[in-house]
Amino acid sequence: MTNRLPHDTVPGWVDLESEPDWEPCWELLREHARTFSFGSRFLAIDRRNAIASAYAYCRIADDIVDEAGEVSPADVAASLDRWEAELYRPEHPVAVAFAVARSRYDIPLQPVLDLLRGMRQDLTPRAYTSWEDLREYCYCVAGTIGLIAAPVFGCRDDRALTHAVDLGIAMQLTNILRDVAEDARLGRVYLPEDDLARFDIDATSLLGGRPTGDLPGLMRMEIERARTYYRSGRLGIPALCPSGQLTTLAISRLYSKILDRIEEQDCDPFHGRAHVSTRRKLRAMPLITVDFLSLQLGAGLWTRGI
Repeated sequence: MTNRLPHDTVPGWVDLESEPDWEPCWELLREHARTFSFGSRFLAIDRRNAIASAYAYCRIADDIVDEAGEVSPADVAASLDRWEAELYRPEHPVAVAFAVARSRYDIPLQPVLDLLRGMRQDLTPRAYTSWEDLREYCYCVAGTIGLIAAPVFGCRDDRALTHAVDLGIAMQLTNILRDVAEDARLGRVYLPEDDLARFDIDATSLLGGRPTGDLPGLMRMEIERARTYYRSGRLGIPALCPSGQLTTLAISRLYSKILDRIEEQDCDPFHGRAHVSTRRKLRAMPLITVDFLSLQLGAGLWTRGI
């Protein structure tokens, strides 16, 4: 399967060689993904626009799923089907921009389809029996982002794609740990049943906001799991172009700081939603710069654990 979007799959008025309107993509990125937006500033403008369009396409799919509480699952599924169809015959400004980005950077189609498959899973909330089950979900909704972003970030070695997936999984697991309380209020538990049982936590008590067992212990274990995936994700960074390296270093370093904030709250997700302030992000920049320079010099210092 070719990664490049064939010209005969889009309406004739979509010129894949001209500049689309990128602003709707940037509006979504700035509103919903502050860390990602911050990190993308290190990319050249054409790569920044491409990654903004990829984010915006995925964000709209996510927003469609978020409507599940207001309309029927069948209607949401139909909306997702229509949004998927925009991959082949784009008319929405974001879909048109993403089509241009896919053409210019050979962004593969399959990860986008896998991401939509993962989002469809959220239409019927389910329990995840084991980490393997949850990992597959994390791959679909976030590991795929690593595969979509890799060509935009100048990936020069396909062996790095496994690490790109792992970074996406690390970030999604971070989201899950940050949002335990919020998801519980929505009637969702993403933490694996095996892990809940290991720490004597009853899922019903978690949904009620008064968890039994050792929730902080479970959170600490899952935090270490996430950090293991962050470390794997960082191993693929040398395969990227310099601006892609700096962007990925920044995003991975800054996003992983959410885990630090959870720890500072005694690993109690019901204490409040962990948030990394702009000041903290700015304070992290010297270390990110050192990591980047070390990578350029081949010093190997960048492999420090997160």
